[in-house]
Amino acid sequence: MSSRSRKTLYFVVILSVIAVSAASSQNKFRLKPGAKGKVCLTCHPAFEKTLKLPFVHTPVKAGDCSDCHNPHTSSHGKLLAEDANKICNTCHEGIVPEKARSVHKVAVEGNCVQCHDPHASNNKFNLTKPGKELCFQCHKSIADSVSGIKFGHSPVEKGCLTCHSPHASSEAVSLLKTGVPSLCTGCHKTDRQTFARRHENYPVAKAGCTSCHNPHGSNVAGILWQNVHPPVAKQMCNQCHLPSSSPDALKVKRAGYELCRGCHNDMVNDTFRKKRIHWPLVDKSACMNCHSPHASKETGLLKDSTIAVCGSCHADTIERQEKSLTKHEPITQGNCAGCHSPHSSNQVFLFDNASVIDMCGACHEWHKHSSHPIGKKVRDKRNKNLPVECDSCHRSHGTEFKYFMHFSEKSDVCVQCHIEQKR
Repeated sequence: MSSRSRKTLYFVVILSVIAVSAASSQNKFRLKPGAKGKVCLTCHPAFEKTLKLPFVHTPVKAGDCSDCHNPHTSSHGKLLAEDANKICNTCHEGIVPEKARSVHKVAVEGNCVQCHDPHASNNKFNLTKPGKELCFQCHKSIADSVSGIKFGHSPVEKGCLTCHSPHASSEAVSLLKTGVPSLCTGCHKTDRQTFARRHENYPVAKAGCTSCHNPHGSNVAGILWQNVHPPVAKQMCNQCHLPSSSPDALKVKRAGYELCRGCHNDMVNDTFRKKRIHWPLVDKSACMNCHSPHASKETGLLKDSTIAVCGSCHADTIERQEKSLTKHEPITQGNCAGCHSPHSSNQVFLFDNASVIDMCGACHEWHKHSSHPIGKKVRDKRNKNLPVECDSCHRSHGTEFKYFMHFSEKSDVCVQCHIEQKR
């Protein structure tokens, strides 16, 4: 046999092995001829209706049930070949980019079936529900906020995916396809006279649109947030900013809290009369650390809910509450101002009451459940400089023990002072 013939035979053998291997991988369970896509239906006849739906998952359509299920045995529910939260990723890799700026929680956790039917659906992409109806089943607060509003935003009517990516975004926060304002200027042409006139001729083309506008719609004209800062509502932008004709028109006239003092002079003066000032008020951002200068969905023009605003700096306190065995109701309700003054105070920890006992007593009738002496005249044996108060035994932001106690057993709390009783 010639050298050329031997090479030809060699390649034929190799190709035959590859073909057999490919056929074996496609039919790894050695189904009988014609059984593929049909043998499962002998026990699951109701599934035939599923196959008639408009959108069928590719492996299901091809009859490759064993791509996802093991027909004999499995360590996972429903005979899945892999963990339910990982199996989709075996085919759909890269759904969540490694360096995504924001991710959809259900996607990153692998809960794909929360949005997609793994077999077939009446909706494109095998979605369990159409369009925004699917998103609203989880994002109920947004659904409620856009229900019956006076001024709707047309992209919301078209569907959430007009602005958001469903799995992850490499470009922006909140799953936005791109950041603000570029996302907004895709529809709103900033070079038009009507746009300039509505914004008092200020160069807002590169500004943060959502500092004034609710992207989902509003009951306020111009889809402004529900609570609007009076100068904005009265179109008096030059009360805080340089004139629109200025080369640096968006620059504010004064720095820090001095800008706000013009209208809120009494509040600023009252704040600085007290001994302890909340530090965000005196840095270069001042009031705007917590408040939006234009509009907000929250009362007091807070940037977000109270718990979110406070938690942006005091994340450890919020985390402690979340892990606490007993929840403190003011924190659960996001009412940090129930105990603390947000601007300044004469008391430690910015307490709004000089007496811890009186402050706690506003909600808790302590004298009905304790006969232990407390108050200024009762000194803490661990530190004679401190009186015995509610927080001598309890921690207001929670602990891993019942009733905010510092220890699991009452006796362990007591012997911290009454050491003669320690055993």
